[in-house]
Amino acid sequence: MSVLNHSDEKLEMNETRFDVVIVGGGLVGASLALALAGSRQKVALVEGGMPTDPAALLQGWDSRIYAISPANRRFLESLGAWPDSARIGIIREMDVRGDAGGAIRFSAEDADAQALAYIAENRWMLGALWQRLAESGIHCMTGARVAELATDPHRAWLTLDDGRQFEARLVVGADGAASRIRTLAGVDAAIKPYGQSGVVANFACERPHGGVARQWFTGDSILAWLPMAGNRISIVWSTFRPEDLLALDEARLADTVAAAGQHALGRLETLTPAAAFPLRLIRPEGMVRERVALAGDAAHTVHPLAGQGVNLGFQDAAVLAGLLREAADAGDWMLLRRYERSRREAIHTMQTACDGLFSLFHTHDLPGLAWLRNTGLTLAGRLGPLRRQFARHAIGY
Repeated sequence: MSVLNHSDEKLEMNETRFDVVIVGGGLVGASLALALAGSRQKVALVEGGMPTDPAALLQGWDSRIYAISPANRRFLESLGAWPDSARIGIIREMDVRGDAGGAIRFSAEDADAQALAYIAENRWMLGALWQRLAESGIHCMTGARVAELATDPHRAWLTLDDGRQFEARLVVGADGAASRIRTLAGVDAAIKPYGQSGVVANFACERPHGGVARQWFTGDSILAWLPMAGNRISIVWSTFRPEDLLALDEARLADTVAAAGQHALGRLETLTPAAAFPLRLIRPEGMVRERVALAGDAAHTVHPLAGQGVNLGFQDAAVLAGLLREAADAGDWMLLRRYERSRREAIHTMQTACDGLFSLFHTHDLPGLAWLRNTGLTLAGRLGPLRRQFARHAIGY
């Protein structure tokens, strides 16, 4: 492929030339594309697995859920893509229990907020985003995946597995934790397997959840109950033995989850089958390369115990879109470095905090550590300033 001469003029536009090509049409990639709609950039979105009809995403319950911070709700609302509230749960309080009697409880009021987070299903949010994309003028390509990537200081080229080729000022990899773009761009990543999997499922509850999210550190696992719309919860059970839960039928799974949560909401009824995904901490050596930027799980992952992974990704999209909207050259190296620097602290802080909590509650060979961590948890709950700080972290401040 010949290399075009650099020009400060905007690229001559046709259906193979774009300013920005976003690879990955999940929550982060789709929100970034929408945030760039109406900007000076011509944008394409490449997604390998999205259904052609966004309405298909709204069928049935989705066991993959996210706790969306108030700031990211505002971001999605600004895009016209906050989904219908009929399937949105609200976390008004957090009740966290340690493995040796420790406990902390804090509320949205502690952070002077109306909610700590909003619980939304993955497909429910994707449906809203893709319905808006259909109206946005963004060039969306589905059913094909990236096979090759090449760059020079002025351009990037993508080849899809169906043979189509595209040229762009910037390629954004928003294609998940196993990012193809990250690999093709030569970005090495330090991967720390936790040895656990997150088991997810949804349940109907006998008693109202009251907008309370509950979390138990059991010593060898972490169980979270997250309030969904109506009398329903979604669970994330981080465990070293996911196969034990996946082998249960619906009735036994519901009984096991209810018992593990001390029957806090009475009897449970399974709404979706259990599914599991491996938990890993991924720290790429950078978020940008020549004519390439990474966002969302392609750029970082965290343990789900704090529910902040997708929130970090949405903020990647918001920050990157803010830098790109009026940029003369979307792939300018100094612009990409500004993006990386602006996201570094928030990502590092969240990864370090989640990794530290995981290690703290999974270390058993130090005498007195269980007492210390549980006493500290309880003490933090009794001290107003610390409790308020927990609440502020929970909503992403």
